[in-house]
Amino acid sequence: MKIPVCKSKLLAVAVLTLTAHVPSMAVANDVKQLKNELEILKNQVKELRVLLNSQTKLMARKSEVDAVKEEVKKVAKDSNEWKVADSAVHLAGYGAVGYSDREGSDGSFSLVTFNPIFHYQYKDLFLLEAELEVGVADNGDTEVGLEYATIDWIINDYAILVAGKFLSPIGQFRQNLHPTWVNKYSSAPPGFGHDQAAPITEVGAQLRGGFPVMNEGRANYAIYIGNGPLIELDGDEVEAVEAEGFASNDDGELVWGGRFGILPVPGFEVGISAATGEVGPEGEESLLRDYSAFGIDTAYQHGSWDFRGEYIRQRVGSNSASAAPDAATFKAWYAQAAYKFLPSKWEMVVRYGDYDSPHASQNQKQWAIGANYLFANNAIAKFGFESNDGLSGERTDDDRFLFQLTYGF
Repeated sequence: MKIPVCKSKLLAVAVLTLTAHVPSMAVANDVKQLKNELEILKNQVKELRVLLNSQTKLMARKSEVDAVKEEVKKVAKDSNEWKVADSAVHLAGYGAVGYSDREGSDGSFSLVTFNPIFHYQYKDLFLLEAELEVGVADNGDTEVGLEYATIDWIINDYAILVAGKFLSPIGQFRQNLHPTWVNKYSSAPPGFGHDQAAPITEVGAQLRGGFPVMNEGRANYAIYIGNGPLIELDGDEVEAVEAEGFASNDDGELVWGGRFGILPVPGFEVGISAATGEVGPEGEESLLRDYSAFGIDTAYQHGSWDFRGEYIRQRVGSNSASAAPDAATFKAWYAQAAYKFLPSKWEMVVRYGDYDSPHASQNQKQWAIGANYLFANNAIAKFGFESNDGLSGERTDDDRFLFQLTYGF
């Protein structure tokens, strides 16, 4: 059967039209898909930007937090610096108030003293120590003195180099026992006061320390060199040996000496001291004369008992060109026993002392008996009586009652 011509043409046109629309539809679908993917990419870029901004802020905040942490660490370190400080500061000392009633005179409160002691230490290398002595004079004035002031170089466990003004290592009483809360009696033994038989202080340098000996024993030592004492003249006599530490050396000579002590067993010590040199009297510094000091001391503690004894001597030689040409010797000794009545707080003390000088008016023999009440080991009330034997009519011959309240810190 034949198809009419017109129908054939129409069929051809329909086929051509359908064929042309198929690629167009495919392209349209691809474009739509690309638009969707582009939109997704845009959204992802936005999300990345938001995330990036967030990360940037977090990093900024982390930097701020780190900075705050460092500041906190610094503040904490500064606030705890004292725990790991290279330097340490310590305050110690003592004070005392005393009453004296001497035979033939009215009693009075004759002692008011305050002695602060300062310690400044740098690591285990250097120590600065100093003691001030603040007291009330008879006329009511306040007197301030420098008892000692030194810089100590801690060389090792067995040696310390001390330089400055230090307590004389000659003997034991002046360097270790004279503080009121350490001394078991209310006064110093005769001859162990200022300008008497015992050297008080020295200006110079000393090497001191200790070391073990034998099984359980120990030894201690002190070797010093210093400006030495000054001889005080009174007319044609040597009045006193002023061994209280002078920061001058007008005679141009140095004095050297020291002490060696040994403790063969705990609680028992024996020491020997000596010093030698040349000194010039005040006003006659060029007229040198020999100077020497010598001492022996011992101490023993056992249970409630405490025993001590000491001998000391200072001597200056003669010089024929001096206004006071003769030699002079100052010597003193004492023996002391103390007993604590445990478990009570009472302690009894008995002491005998003897001081000989070139001047009869200064010579003195003394029996002293005392009772101490220990509120604590460093807070003590002392009651004492001295029976003195000296030149008749002199103060050294007057008996006296003593009371003292002392506190060490």
